[in-house]
Amino acid sequence: MIRVVVADDQALVRGSFSLLINTAADLTVVGQAATGAEAIAVTHEQRPDVVLMDIRMPVLDGIEATRHITADPATAATRVLILTTFDIDDYVYAALRAGASGFLLKDIRPADLLEAVRVVAAGESLLAPTTTRRLIEAFVRRPAEPAPVPLPGLTDRERDVLRLVGEGLANQEIAARLHISLSTTKTHIGRLLTKAAARDRAQLVIAAYRSGLVGP
Repeated sequence: MIRVVVADDQALVRGSFSLLINTAADLTVVGQAATGAEAIAVTHEQRPDVVLMDIRMPVLDGIEATRHITADPATAATRVLILTTFDIDDYVYAALRAGASGFLLKDIRPADLLEAVRVVAAGESLLAPTTTRRLIEAFVRRPAEPAPVPLPGLTDRERDVLRLVGEGLANQEIAARLHISLSTTKTHIGRLLTKAAARDRAQLVIAAYRSGLVGP
C-alpha cells in the first residue's frame, strides 16, 4: 500500500485528490495539510511514501516544505510530487533544487495522477510528461547554472547509462539501446544514484546535464 499526504491550501482540491487516491486499491491518503508547515508536521507523523505538494501555500510555501522534508533524515525517504497550476513557473526550478521528484499540472487526468503517485513512490521521476521534461531541461540550461562539471569515478558504461537517463529513456529503453539486460541496467542506475549523490531519477537527469553528458 502506497501511503500519501495531500498538501494544498484549497479544501476542495485536497478533498478531490484525496477522494480520487482512495479509490485506488494500492493507494491510501494518510493525511492532509493546508500549509507547508502542516505538510512537514503530517509527514513527520505519518512517514508517507509520497507527498502531493502545492507550491503556493500560506505560512510556509511548498518549496520550503519540500526542502525541510527531503533534508531531514527522518523523512528523506518520502518523495515529493509538486502540484502546480503553472506550465512554466520559476518556483518549480527552486523545487527541483529542494529535492522534488516530479511535477504535475492540476488539470491532470485522474488516471495519470494515480499512476504518477505510483511512479514516484517506486523511486522513478516523472520524465514522461512533456511539461516535466521541459522544466528539467530549462532548469539545467539556465544562465545562472555553473559550467559542466564531469562526475568522477564513472565507468564508460555508467556514462552511457547516465546519458540515456538524461535523454529521458526508461530502463527498458536503455537496456535495448545498450544491448544489456534490464537487471544490469537497474544495477547501473543504482550505482549512479550513489556516485551522483542523487535522491532519484529526476536528480540523475540534472546530473547528466550538469556533467555535460547531455547538452542543450
